[in-house]
Amino acid sequence: MTVVRPGMKVRSCEGHPVLPPRDDLPPFGEIETIETEVLVIGGGPAGINAALELGALGIETLLVDDKQELGGKLTLQTHPFFGSRDDCYAGIRGIEIARILTGKLAGTPSVRVVTGATAVGAFHDRMVGMYGEGGYFLVEPRAVVVACGAREKGLAFPGCDLPGVYGAGAFQTLLNRDLVVPTDRLFIVGGGNVGLIAGYHAIQAGIRVVGLVEALPRCGGYKVHADKLHRLGVPIHTSHTVLRAQGDGRLERITIAAVDEALRPVEGTERSFDVDTLLIAVGLTPIDELAAKLSRFHVRTFTCGDSAEIAEASAAIFSGRITGRTVARELGYEVEIPPDWGRTQEILRSRPGAVVEWRDPEPPGEVFPVIRCVEEIPCNPCVDSCPNRSIAIPGDSIMGLPVFSGECSGCLKCVAACPALAITIVRRGHDPQRGLSLVVVPYELDPAGLREGLAVATVDMNGEAVGEGTVVRVRKAPGDPKRMLVSLEVPDAEAVKVAGLRALEAEEGAWGGGAADALSDETIICRCERVTAGEVRAEIRAGVTDMNTLKATIRTGMGACGGKTCTELILRLYREEGIDPSAVTRPTDRPFVAEVPLSAFAGIGKKGEGR
Repeated sequence: MTVVRPGMKVRSCEGHPVLPPRDDLPPFGEIETIETEVLVIGGGPAGINAALELGALGIETLLVDDKQELGGKLTLQTHPFFGSRDDCYAGIRGIEIARILTGKLAGTPSVRVVTGATAVGAFHDRMVGMYGEGGYFLVEPRAVVVACGAREKGLAFPGCDLPGVYGAGAFQTLLNRDLVVPTDRLFIVGGGNVGLIAGYHAIQAGIRVVGLVEALPRCGGYKVHADKLHRLGVPIHTSHTVLRAQGDGRLERITIAAVDEALRPVEGTERSFDVDTLLIAVGLTPIDELAAKLSRFHVRTFTCGDSAEIAEASAAIFSGRITGRTVARELGYEVEIPPDWGRTQEILRSRPGAVVEWRDPEPPGEVFPVIRCVEEIPCNPCVDSCPNRSIAIPGDSIMGLPVFSGECSGCLKCVAACPALAITIVRRGHDPQRGLSLVVVPYELDPAGLREGLAVATVDMNGEAVGEGTVVRVRKAPGDPKRMLVSLEVPDAEAVKVAGLRALEAEEGAWGGGAADALSDETIICRCERVTAGEVRAEIRAGVTDMNTLKATIRTGMGACGGKTCTELILRLYREEGIDPSAVTRPTDRPFVAEVPLSAFAGIGKKGEGR
């Protein structure tokens, strides 16, 4: 990504640039080499915490990140975190965690931070090449920590290359970092945490989320994230996929369909929706190419965060801590790694547990919380928030389901603390003459339209209609000014059922459109080089099982991404043609993992100035 500056001229890349005359080329310059004990590549939660552990021991550490600010995906996450309050900032929003961590780094003198520089290659002399604002330079470390995070997986379907088809990371960058609303009507593909959270962020920005499809029978993300969308009125279509995207020069509509057990579209289940944006959130792949190259050249190399294993950011925090101390030990420093750190990391990496059946609780008193956690996930802010210690998680793991027993003072701290917005407070007998109770629900949308006396539609935890409530009060949540608490008068019999307010009315779409069993030949597989599925199929049917041959004949993988996006999509075509991917030779890894102009290697000019 290129930082926009005043006066910059932006135009489409048509044709080739005119090379300067040979005698006009400036002389080559020197390439700077930086020596350091440890190089940390990636300034997200894992990389920062690894650097903090190393810095605390006085170990000379260079932390390099390709963005202009540290924090990684934390800078895009405006929701409160799950996990443990004591161990990984649970209950605090990602953007605030990024500020906390970067503030700690600023107070660590042995850690040098370089932003806006990309690690582009690892070499046999154990050097690591960097390209940034200051040009190209080399780093000579004793050890390297690779904490580059993950990249999004692609999805191929007719029209997947239309403007308006986004990856989730690009969408969240525009929305949460740059404060740009890029869409009016959004549809999401993928029911993992990334897709579910992005949908919620979109609604907070005033975007209409028309729906979400997930190919599996159940969303892979936390149920509480899916419940938030259900309560707001967003339909989640499980066992469905996107068939095609259509539009005249930009996305205008999509068609979805149900899929069978083999994930094949079911004829007669097609529905079309008018949308201007389709968000692709179908999983992540570790960015570990540099780690593989460094290990090949016998450099002490360690991975952490998503570069080691895809998990939540809370797990990345612990992964970075453990890796930092492991590196220190490897370099000969005496440092303890607390035994419970490994166990905590494994808990934070855990997949969601079984879902228990929800039953409306019997009122245990006049004032009490209703805690709608029915799936085991690592989370405990509600426990720590209760001043009466009336909320507990049985056992010794934060994976358990919280239970209320004891007294409730109605302080609302648990409602404010719950990252999932899964807790309400009920006050029975609020108006006994009219048979009304008071329910306090969390609310994170624009509260401008909520006024005292307004009648609102209430819903249960699954988004099903409960009835109608009347707004009594709207106030900021204690300790979190970005969350509102809405007090509603509701009939006594509905009080424990009410989980939220409906914001949207679900759209059914237009039925019909025709299903397709396979990708059409016109579908773009390699976006960089505009290679279609038909071109790849023709090579496969001609007997090609080496992807290096595809690179030579039809240029797959020759573009800016270096095959990082299209490789998995091509393997899908091999599977469809009856060829086991294990029989396919993968593309040869080349020295550079990102594009670098030749001028950089000659030491000519800074980034953007070289010829």
